[in-house]
Amino acid sequence: CRQQLRHLQDSAGIAARLPPRLEGRWVSTGCEVRPGPEFLTRSYLFYSNRLFKALQFYYWDPSCRDPSYSLVIKGKLRLRQPSWITRGATEADYHLHKLGIVLSAKTERDCTAALGFAMHELSLVRVERRFQPLLQPQQSGSRLVEELYLGDIHTDWGERLHYRPTGYQRPLQSALHHAHPCPACGIISRADEHHPPVLPARAALPMELSGSWVSTHCEVRPAVLFLTRYFTFHGNNHTWEGHYYHYSDPLCRQPTFTIYASGHYSQGIPSSKVRGGTELAFKVTQARVTPMDQVTVLMLNSSEPGSCGLAGSWSAGVEQDITPTNGCVALGIKLPHTEYELFKREQDTQERSLLYIGERPTDGSSPDSPDKRPTSYQAPLVQCAAASEEFSNYISLKYVGRKDANGIEALKPLPVAFLLFIALLFLRWD
Repeated sequence: CRQQLRHLQDSAGIAARLPPRLEGRWVSTGCEVRPGPEFLTRSYLFYSNRLFKALQFYYWDPSCRDPSYSLVIKGKLRLRQPSWITRGATEADYHLHKLGIVLSAKTERDCTAALGFAMHELSLVRVERRFQPLLQPQQSGSRLVEELYLGDIHTDWGERLHYRPTGYQRPLQSALHHAHPCPACGIISRADEHHPPVLPARAALPMELSGSWVSTHCEVRPAVLFLTRYFTFHGNNHTWEGHYYHYSDPLCRQPTFTIYASGHYSQGIPSSKVRGGTELAFKVTQARVTPMDQVTVLMLNSSEPGSCGLAGSWSAGVEQDITPTNGCVALGIKLPHTEYELFKREQDTQERSLLYIGERPTDGSSPDSPDKRPTSYQAPLVQCAAASEEFSNYISLKYVGRKDANGIEALKPLPVAFLLFIALLFLRWD
């Protein structure tokens, strides 16, 4: 887990060109879930003369095996200036020339009025390039992977028609330069509006949370939040703890503050609204904050007394408990509180366990009531430790990224054997 976080902090050799080069075909890497829920795959083709043809394939099921209808969108895209709101993105204007719908033979009614169609995702664009090590043991070297990030879809159906994105959807990958293996990429790339892709069947995984899970890349949320996440779930007593590492840049190199939170969670039940998902309730009872830059320090020290830790005592790299003040108003944290969540587990093509947690409301609020429970997911977390490794990973990660005012890492993880020795001394003393 610690190695994965270090890998993310080093940006994993990612390069993002401004303005981005879009020519070529970009495809989904699997079945996507949009708020609603909507299940879809996408295949977008951009030409050198700025014209584009976008295919969106919609399905009845979360495995994208039962097609419902297809959309054919043609138009022109003009890249503009780098975004002043979402760092690392390019703003764009688009003009639609044609929109067509191809209905499945199973569709018995006209559903065009209920589509809620918008292509505002094209108004925010980012392309990332990275080199991924080859997976085959007999091979050495790396493979170029290109990903296209387009603007996010508002979680409130009534807002999506006029919402202008500040975050991203699940990225599309270049049909030529994609992570290998990617069985879905070839299937989607060869599909057309009359022959929608039908993805391979995948076995459903039980909702087993025990263990540790970490972000696979620097994540972007609406309202310009860049972060990585690390969670540990203790299945024996249904408790959890999470670390949220926030940054000011899209490569997660410039830390701003870290939040540690903990509490307990309920027994999961299958979702009746989002097929394949599991509904849980999470209670957050404790939280600590570590400011990592002077801007955050000044903001926290300027907060009202009693609203966020000990007033005027914040300093860079020093963690403070905000539980006694019932959270931190300046950071939008309220304690205690309950969040109604949606979870899903999958396995990727490398047979790694992935955990999808519900997408946060676009308006920045909390899913603090059952009617605000998510109907789509954030970027997946990858399992980095099994249940037996939880303790050692927590000790190692407790101090990741913590630096003093001079930018020097302040504390190094203590060896687990030493910590166990100290624990035994305390037990013997007791």
